[in-house]
Formats: sequence, C-alpha cells, structure tokens
Amino acid sequence: MKFLHIADIHLGCRRYNLDERTKDFFRAWHDVILTHVIPNEIDFLLIAGDFFDTRKVSPQAMNHAMAGLELLKEHNIPVLAIEGNHDQREAVSDFSWLRSLSQWGYLKLLEPTRDDEGHLALVPWNDEDRSGSYVDIKNARIFGSHWYGASANNAIPMLSDALRRASVDGRFNILMLHTDVEGQINRPIPALSVEKLKELKQLTGYIALGHTHKRFDVDNWAFNPGSLEAVKIDEYKEERGVYLVEVDDEHRVTAKHLNDYVQRPFQRLSFDVSGALDAEAVYNGVMEKVEGEARKHNAASNEPEPIIEVNLKGQLGFKNSLLEINRMRDETRERTGALHVIMRNQSVPVEYAVAAGMDAQAPRHERERRIIEDLIARNNRFKHRAHEIAELVIESKRLALSNETPDKILDLISQKLDEHADAETNSRQAIIKDNANPGDADNNGNNNTAPELAPNPAALNAIERNALTAVTSGE
Repeated sequence: MKFLHIADIHLGCRRYNLDERTKDFFRAWHDVILTHVIPNEIDFLLIAGDFFDTRKVSPQAMNHAMAGLELLKEHNIPVLAIEGNHDQREAVSDFSWLRSLSQWGYLKLLEPTRDDEGHLALVPWNDEDRSGSYVDIKNARIFGSHWYGASANNAIPMLSDALRRASVDGRFNILMLHTDVEGQINRPIPALSVEKLKELKQLTGYIALGHTHKRFDVDNWAFNPGSLEAVKIDEYKEERGVYLVEVDDEHRVTAKHLNDYVQRPFQRLSFDVSGALDAEAVYNGVMEKVEGEARKHNAASNEPEPIIEVNLKGQLGFKNSLLEINRMRDETRERTGALHVIMRNQSVPVEYAVAAGMDAQAPRHERERRIIEDLIARNNRFKHRAHEIAELVIESKRLALSNETPDKILDLISQKLDEHADAETNSRQAIIKDNANPGDADNNGNNNTAPELAPNPAALNAIERNALTAVTSGE
C-alpha cells in the first residue's frame, strides 16, 4: 500500500497582519495535493491534526480547506484525520469544523470513544452516522486518537489496551497521534516520553505523528513530518514537509520525506552594534550585512518573496531611541524585495552590559570580579586598568567586611594608585626621552616627528587623586 502522511497544515494562520501569509498556508496545502498526492496515486491521505489554525474557522480558511478537499474527492482519495490542539472541539460542545467536514463526507474524523464501563474504546467506522475510531483500507487498519496534551504519558496505557482489543492478526496497524515527543521540543512542558511511546510498538506498524513543526522519526516506525509551512520565523531552519510511505507485503516500511512544494522562504540576520559610535554607524553596518548576506528576491521568478528578520545584538553605546529602526526596515525591504522585514532590537545599553556572555554557572567570586571589571571599564580614566582596580575594590571590600578601619583602607587605595601613577610617569618620561630629537632619523631612515607633550608628574598625581575621590565616594 502507499499513503501520504501530513500534519499541521494550519489553514487560516495569519502572521504579521499580512493577507499573503494566510495564503501561504493554502498554497502549501494545495501544492502538496497537486505535486505529491495525486501523481503518486496513493491509497489514502493521513492528516495528523491541526488542519485548521483555530477552532473558529474564518470563511477564507474554509474556502482554502474546501478547495483542497474537493480536489481529493474528485480523485477518490480517502482522507483520514484527527483533531489537534488547534482545531479540537470545545470541551462543552459536540461540534467542530472537522466533525462537520466528516459529516459532509469530505474526510473521516477518527476518534476514540467510551464503552459502557467508561473505558477508552476504539470502534469501527460507521458510514451511516459518519463516525468511528478506525477504518480498514487495503491491508491497513488506521486508528485515530485524541489530543492528550500534558496527560499523554498517562493516556498511553489506556490507548494500548484499546488498540489490543481492536487489533486483528495480519492487519498493518497505523495510529495517528498528535503530541509532543520528549527530546524534540524546546518548550519546558511535559512531553510524551520515548519510552512510553515505544509501548505502542508491538501494536502498530506505523505511528503518524503531528504537533511538532519539524521532521523527525523514532526507529523508522514513528514519524513526524513537520508543518507544511513555517508558522513562525523561529521555525525557519527546521526541516518540514510530508512523508510518502510504502508498505510491502512483509509490512516493511519505506518512508520518504518530501519538501519540494511551494513554501515561503525565511532568513534571519544578526548585526552586533558593539563599538558603533552612533546610529549612522549602525545603519551602515546593517546595510552592509544586508547587501552581503540577505536573500534577494528575483521579481522575474515565480518564487515567493522572502521574509527577513534582522536582529541587533551586542552593547549599544548611545541612546536606544537614536536607532533608526524604520529606516533600516524600509531600506532592507527595498534592497531585497522582501515581502516583510522584521527588525528586532535585542541590543543591551552599555550601562547595563555587565558580565556579558559569562557562564551562569561560574563561581560567585568570578562573577563578582567580572561585574566589577565591566563597571570600571565604562570609565575612560580606568578602562585600561579595569583588572587592577577591580582587585583593589575587592580587597577594599574584604577589609571593610573584616572591620578594618577606614584610614587603613584609604591608605591601601592611596598606595596602589600612587604606585600606578609612578609607573605611568616613568613610562611617559621614557617615551619623551626616546623622542627627544624629532629630527633624528630612525633605523629605517625615516624622520620622527615630536610627540604631544605628556602630562607632568604633578598632573598625573592630580588625575590619580581625582580617581581616588571617585572610588571612595562610590562613583
């Protein structure tokens, strides 16, 4: 047998307040039917949840659904579906749009039910009332399930019992399951563990998963194709598409992942604002990044225009409000022909950027030292001595906590600053001496020019005394 497995179509999904984005989900759905469903002469199509993006379906989304379903009906391709978390019925209602489509004969919504004792049960499809939990096509028995959410681990034993009772020897069991799977998501929510999932392995030959918007499989047995379209830009790097599956007479599965259908291209760029002197420097840097790396649309092609996100990162050395965000957005769109450009300012004002990039697990004393160094480095008078001054601050703190007298702490600070002042004076005097004869030629025969006059020792001592005042006053 041969079938196509898709999930997370999200018809009606609207992003960035753009009509084109809603149409993207329809184009993907429609193009998959034309490109992969009809030409491959499949025996049935599986939709493993989230056919619609919301329970309340807009007229436009219903039109998009019907355009594809009518096409499938014309070609006599059975459509088997389950509800996902986005399109499931309300808890207080017996109605949903998927149930309506099932009643109208455009698809078969497969749902578990309850037996007389209240246990989960899987019952055969009844054409008369257009309801049931499984259907038989060729040598396959295809089962549906509910969206169990965070209770999926608890639901698996009950689902396993129901599958065991509803299975027959010789049938190739397929189960559609809309769920998160452990290890495949970044969200801190409970997911179905792989161990629990594998409890179904003795009862099924193929698990048709949905919900996670990226492709993955477990043991060439449980398959998740990913969404047809990227629902948000964070998904732009994920592989997504459909599975074309063939099962031979020995129940061996060959699943081929396909993604050659129309999809909106996405791109994410980053620019580090650290060191930029002003807003114009940031603008020029972003434009250079766009020219060198951005995906540009060819207006003569039939390819969709890209959606581009530009992230500003790093430490911003001037007021955030001076950034020309709208100008950068408009110019990026003009230069690339993008459908939409998203500008995200994730930079941090330099006055807040302390211990940037430091391991959060670093010991407390290392974090303290790094924070003090970063704070000192903001002051031009001390930025070249940040490490030394940080050591002085930490030692002063230690003495204060040891109930040392203020006079002794002040003496320590004065001594350290004076030592540095003497060292710097000697260094400057050496430079002046080396350059005393500006007309003399160097070893290469070049004439040296006289340097600017260096501050005298008295001036240097005054600078250091000012620094001492700043440190002791808490600046």
